[in-house]
Parts: sequence; structure tokens; C-alpha cells
Amino acid sequence: MALDIGQSAPAFTLFSSENQPVSLSDYAGKNVVLLFFPMAFTSVCTAELCEMRDNLHTYTNLNADILAVSVDSPFTLAKFKAEQNLPFPLLSDFNKEVSAAYGALYENFVMNMKGVSKRAAFVIDEAGQIKYAEVLENAGNVPDFEAVKASLN
Repeated sequence: MALDIGQSAPAFTLFSSENQPVSLSDYAGKNVVLLFFPMAFTSVCTAELCEMRDNLHTYTNLNADILAVSVDSPFTLAKFKAEQNLPFPLLSDFNKEVSAAYGALYENFVMNMKGVSKRAAFVIDEAGQIKYAEVLENAGNVPDFEAVKASLN
């Protein structure tokens, strides 16, 4: 199920790499860049999240917080976050419910892995509405970060 611009973003609560519950509602009144990524420690995912880290000031200046979601466990995400010095929450969708709600879940991924998050980017505005939605079928591609930034202006 694809989400459309103008739709309300599906609510969620997931555990972070710090083993704390994080809810979308915690960010009411702020813009959120919600990223889904297939797997921690893979080359494209690392490059994507490090790009967000390196451009964090741009998103901060646009009143946007970044949340990144994968089906990895909180423990895997904690190691990945520490190794890459990522300054934003990494959230575990281990049960695959949030990825599915956002239409960002592969039924079959590489090596016949089932239920892995697709690479996707959503911008959710202060009122909880989707302002930008991009779900990529090819995990080797990264979201259009210029379009993400433009949707925040």
C-alpha cells in the first residue's frame, strides 16, 4: 500500500538503539525526515545515513528531525550507530509492522531474506501529514535528498 502526499502519516512506536520507545507523536510540531533502510552495516545504507549525518545542520535549519528505521534489532542498530557516529535515532522495526504500514517492505530480498525494509524517504510535516514520499524498489539507489530538502522549504 503506497502512501500519498497529504495523507496522515501512520502512527508508530518503535524501540531505538538505546532500547527506548520512540513514537512519531513525540515529534508533533516538527518536521520529520523518516528514512527506511534495508540493513545496518551494508555499503549503501552506511553511505546514505552518513550523508544525513554530514548534512544534519541543513535539516536542523529546516526544523526537521531525522529518524531512520530498519528491521535490524536494537542491539545491531546500537553498534551501527556507534561505529558511524550517527546523531539521530535508529529505530528497530523488527516485527516489520511499520515498514509494511509505510509500503516500504520487501516480501523477498536478496539471498531469499523475507521481510526487509525497502529504502524509502518520507517527510512528515508538523501536523503529521506526508509532504514527500519516495519508496525505492532497487536497494542500490538512494532517495533524492534534494527533493527531500525542497519539500521542507
